[in-house]
Amino acid sequence: MRMLLVEDHPTLAEAVAHALGDAGFAVDTARNASSALAMHQAATYDLVLLDLGLPDGDGLTLLPRLSANGQTPVIVMTARDLLSDRLAGLDGGADDYLVKPVEMPELIARCRAILRRPGKRSQTILSYGSLAFDTASRMISVNNTPLPLSQREIGVLEQLMRAQGRVLSREALEASIYCFDDDIGPNALEASLSRLRRALKPTKCGLTIITIRGVGWMLVEDTSS
Repeated sequence: MRMLLVEDHPTLAEAVAHALGDAGFAVDTARNASSALAMHQAATYDLVLLDLGLPDGDGLTLLPRLSANGQTPVIVMTARDLLSDRLAGLDGGADDYLVKPVEMPELIARCRAILRRPGKRSQTILSYGSLAFDTASRMISVNNTPLPLSQREIGVLEQLMRAQGRVLSREALEASIYCFDDDIGPNALEASLSRLRRALKPTKCGLTIITIRGVGWMLVEDTSS
């Protein structure tokens, strides 16, 4: 899943982005309000983490625009700890409000909790046939046997599992698993899909990834055996 982190402190932004990346999220980082708005217009995000003290404006004024009228959840992450500040953030449209310093495990847990709410896409355990994905531990298993995959391959497989029965286009997959700063080659996605096919085949999970030429890819039951 793809997240937008709006944080002007470079060290904190790097630490948060690194922790979220290790947790399986694709993270774009904006250091000011204008960059945040530009990124938000250029990409679709599943969640926004928003600092309030930005160099070119107050984060509270960004809330309505970044939340896309309530369609995109926003977690405020700020040093402002007064009750009036918390009320302003929550009443202004934030889905959660965290006061710095923030413990990374708690931040990640709160992100997942927001994404598990009704109407959001995230669940704790995704399953398709004998394939299971634990979104908390980022572990893929087949009949309870762990399947070793890279974080990139896990990200691709996660999106295919969420789209059960639907074809995902290149644009949809790349938008979900890559950030603006990712240095990827023109065939990076195909390479990840090829490795996934090879990893799934010997597991006898009964699923395979098919290519719909000119449209995209789809995870389906394997009827070849």
